[in-house]
Amino acid sequence: MNVKVCGMRQPANIEALSKLAIDYIGFIFYQKSPRYIGDDLLPWLQNNPDVLEGIKRIGVMVNFEIDSVLNYTHDYQLDYVQLHGNESPEYCREIISFWDASSVRRADLVKAFSIDENFDFERTAAYEPHCTFFVFDTKGAGFGGTGKKFDWSLLNHYQGNTPFLLSGGIDPDSAEAIKALEHPKLMGIDLNSKFESEPGVKNIADLKLFLYELKGTV
Repeated sequence: MNVKVCGMRQPANIEALSKLAIDYIGFIFYQKSPRYIGDDLLPWLQNNPDVLEGIKRIGVMVNFEIDSVLNYTHDYQLDYVQLHGNESPEYCREIISFWDASSVRRADLVKAFSIDENFDFERTAAYEPHCTFFVFDTKGAGFGGTGKKFDWSLLNHYQGNTPFLLSGGIDPDSAEAIKALEHPKLMGIDLNSKFESEPGVKNIADLKLFLYELKGTV
């Protein structure tokens, strides 16, 4: 079970998180988010390149110009770009074409989908050639997370080949319910607001306990 912790932006909190058994760390570049990364973290990351050794970096972006995607990928040494807006399969193809034609740092693409009872999981098929995995999050009024769970039984409608992270409202009491899920393409989970003391600041003790309950390790 892979674990992503998203919405990080404070050096001390990131350093504490890096000591836990997580696989991905998420940085949000969408300026309307209360967890927006801001301008101060980059120098610290550049001066502490080993602090996230072994943890993949994911940049969360919403309907960005492609130049911005390329620049953030390079500057923050991103391993993945998570597209969390209305980006089309053609947009994904265009980004990959830029990377293929240049020597700049490239990342894998991840597409987030907002799920409710009306979501058509067949929409994901057009993104499969371009994305390494998907994120299934709860549908809300805007592009950010809602902090609420969707009906996880809806995952049974997903018959695609691309693995996914489950997101949306996962909290410290969710470990047993997650372990009960049996979807063959569930690769992991995405944790955010339910583990915070304030937006962008994670409660490390809560994460430690949750990881132990989920995986038997911290």
